Amino acid sequence: MSKVENTSFEDCLQRLMSSLEASLYEEATTQLASLHSAEIARLLEAIPPKDRTQLWLNIDTGTQGDILKDLSEDVRTQLLSEMEVDAIVKATEGLDMDDLADVIPNLPESALHNLLLTLDHKHREYLKRVLSYPQDTAGGLMNIDIITVRDDVSVRTVIRYLRLLKEMPIDTDQIFVVDHDYQYIGAIHISILLTHEAEQNIAPLINKDLRPIPVDTTEKKVADLFEQRDLISAPVVDSNNQLIGRITIDDVVDVIREHAEQSVMSMAGLDGEEDVFAPAMQSVKRRSIWLGVNLITVFIAVFFIGLFEATLQEKIALAILMPVVASMGGIAGTQTLILVTRGISTGRVTTSNLKVLMSREVAIGVLNGIIWALVIGVATYVWFADAILSAIIALAIIANLIFAAFSGAFLPLLLVRFKIDPALAGGVILTTITDVIGFVAFLGLASLVI
Repeated sequence: MSKVENTSFEDCLQRLMSSLEASLYEEATTQLASLHSAEIARLLEAIPPKDRTQLWLNIDTGTQGDILKDLSEDVRTQLLSEMEVDAIVKATEGLDMDDLADVIPNLPESALHNLLLTLDHKHREYLKRVLSYPQDTAGGLMNIDIITVRDDVSVRTVIRYLRLLKEMPIDTDQIFVVDHDYQYIGAIHISILLTHEAEQNIAPLINKDLRPIPVDTTEKKVADLFEQRDLISAPVVDSNNQLIGRITIDDVVDVIREHAEQSVMSMAGLDGEEDVFAPAMQSVKRRSIWLGVNLITVFIAVFFIGLFEATLQEKIALAILMPVVASMGGIAGTQTLILVTRGISTGRVTTSNLKVLMSREVAIGVLNGIIWALVIGVATYVWFADAILSAIIALAIIANLIFAAFSGAFLPLLLVRFKIDPALAGGVILTTITDVIGFVAFLGLASLVI
């Protein structure tokens, strides 16, 4: 194993930053020379834009294309803006068509025009076809680098055909079978061809259970299908069942990673593609909207607190204990929210099993409510020596945890119904609900009893 393979990302980044801080750009470029393009892309995303630009311009143009396809959208756009048109064309002209289709949306118009002039008619038509589909669908993910055969030939004929090709597309684990109208019939694994008699007709060997993926299938659904069926590649068909391309596992892994990042980032109202070292004002614009939404929800909670101003003035202990009620409800609700949002994402939670799910989560809310009401009630009595106050906060905890569980289970499905991403909006809405319910239950009981 080489030294590069034994070196961690953190060590590579530390050495790279040391060279950049000393303005040793040639040395920094040399450090990148032996790394894989994906590793270089990750390192470029981990350094400030000024150093990133200087380092990028020193990287060999032939390597830049492979790096571009692995960069986040923000960083890719920034680096392309620093390049001359001729350099962009030279860097991207060697990319596979499916990788080029991913990069093209970030290209300056002048560079795109010059790049298209370097492509032959076949590849221009391919790009035109792929770009006609939304990026987040099977059509946007697919490539047309496929091998097809008819169903009326022998194993010998197919193997001879494969040898004539000299080279097979990457991740070719199976070839696809079509009829004379290019209608998809099924697939044959390469291993099947190698283990059967040469004179055997391929018709009985065809796997017709491998269902094709419609071209308009969402990329999330594509990723689910690959996971469920343990696929390495899958055929893509149009509305007429004509084979138009295939999707390979490397593209699906990218989709899974992007969706995982997006889910985590969206819970804080951030963009999964945002550059970690983007200019401050650019990040301020993106984050201000989310902060504004949060401010509105805070004022809603404050409004309900204000309704019990007289009660709070009468007993200061209520103000001290209010955050306990709100926090417990918020955490309990968030646990359910994340669980259900993940269930919706994987297809395990739908309106069909909503009743069972709601019953389960409410039961959990009741049990947790009772357990923690006793704990908090005892702690409150020890602190304030007030049995009535202890009973009030115990009842408020039970009510808030039950309602939090109900809201956490129901809210994601409601947001999906209105085509709103529950990972993005669910947390803020749920926190507002649990805060309001917690404050009203706690302060409302207090105003009645005290």
